[in-house]
Amino acid sequence: MVMQRVSLITIGALNLRILRSFYKSLGWEESEISSDRYAVFKTAGVILTLFPINELAEDAGVQITHNFENYRGVSFAINVDKPEEVDVTIEEIRIAGGKILREPSDAFWGGRTAYFADPENNLWEVAWNPTAIFDERGAMISF
Repeated sequence: MVMQRVSLITIGALNLRILRSFYKSLGWEESEISSDRYAVFKTAGVILTLFPINELAEDAGVQITHNFENYRGVSFAINVDKPEEVDVTIEEIRIAGGKILREPSDAFWGGRTAYFADPENNLWEVAWNPTAIFDERGAMISF
């Protein structure tokens, strides 16, 4: 059986310098293991890394066959503790240069949600879920 655990997510960066700068402008701190070749951010749940997309493809043994300047078919999420934190977080992202795709609104499932794209159009949701449970580190353990 494969362990049911997501521990690290890597975003293939088209321009590592710009992407690193964006996440740092959100107030996210880089880990001491970051280098000129990649960036590592510790989050409440998983480790987020930024790695040059061509090197990531080479490491995986695949060829890049699509232009990923729009939507890559994956989204990430920042889940917050209170509904009003969706709005506050989106404003902070807007100030940092994130592209707001969907303004904060109440969701049909009872929560509050919004979407933004980072400088390379990686899709992020900011959401409050009334049934979400977080551990002491802030990692979501149930929703």
